[in-house]
Amino acid sequence: MNPEDDKLIKLARSSRARNGAPEGAAVRDETGRTYTATTVALPHLDLTALQVAVAMAVASGAEGLEAAVVVTAGELPDIAAVRDLGPAAPVLVAGADGVVHTTL
Repeated sequence: MNPEDDKLIKLARSSRARNGAPEGAAVRDETGRTYTATTVALPHLDLTALQVAVAMAVASGAEGLEAAVVVTAGELPDIAAVRDLGPAAPVLVAGADGVVHTTL
């Protein structure tokens, strides 16, 4: 595994564990900057961890994504937000143990 992708997995796992969230995500933009996030589940705002991470990247000026990671025990994530910014970016889906189960 690419060391930079391994870093994304560690960041996503850490965010998920720290917040006790169902999902943790991390994305890397075209300059190598990383953004991490967890699920947001409020009465009037419901976002996946991946959506939040992509939004944080965009809000910080990212123009593209190189890679994304989602750590979840649930279903495969909706990757539409990643595709908007990184049409060819691999999306690694890992379990809580950090083992990658799927690449989208």
